[in-house]
Amino acid sequence: MNQDDLKKLVGQKAVEFIEDGMVVGLGTGSTVKFMVDALGKRVKDENLSIVGVSTSIRTEEQAKSLGIPVKSVDEVDHIDLTIDGADEIDDHFQGIKGGGAAHLFEKIVAINSTKNMWIVDESKMVHTLGKFPLPVEVIPYGSHQLFKKLAAKGLNPEFRTVDGKNVLTDSKNFVIDLHLGEITDPAGLQDYLAKQVGVVEQGLFLDCVNTVIVGRQDGPEVLDARPDTFTIK
Repeated sequence: MNQDDLKKLVGQKAVEFIEDGMVVGLGTGSTVKFMVDALGKRVKDENLSIVGVSTSIRTEEQAKSLGIPVKSVDEVDHIDLTIDGADEIDDHFQGIKGGGAAHLFEKIVAINSTKNMWIVDESKMVHTLGKFPLPVEVIPYGSHQLFKKLAAKGLNPEFRTVDGKNVLTDSKNFVIDLHLGEITDPAGLQDYLAKQVGVVEQGLFLDCVNTVIVGRQDGPEVLDARPDTFTIK
């Protein structure tokens, strides 16, 4: 199976955990796109009654086109389960997200969810975070001054651009990617970035996922990331 086959596999597996009446956080990215397609099929074929909470405009548009009702995070009183992708997951189930520049909304939805599930193909599983550039969402005003501070810190920043123009998030902010190679202290880096004026959010997702579904050549593997708290049954 190629990478898209593995993504489709885990997307289809993930929707098996969605039950009638749930409020479901819908992540963003290529793997989640397959999941939303599969969820739309369940909504149509089984008359499944759910409410989706989207983490991006593009996911919201996809969900609505498939007949999935969508509300904003501020229009619901809880989220039962959020299903999202990840760009890297390490041996301790810490993650990097934000390759699609949606990590701010993704993190807001994640922290307001009872349970979080990540769905990935096997290439996203790593021993140590950092090979994938760490996205940092920053406000445009003063962003070049902040860039210089990150560079002086040795964090190898790079503005994310397309066709020479800064990528804009759904909140109309810029993204600075940090090319780190290896992150030996994710919690320390998270704390440092949180203290930098102009940083809106960064893509380290620490201690938040409960279940990971990994697409492997011999089928999807369901991993309990937080067995000491609670997992999805």
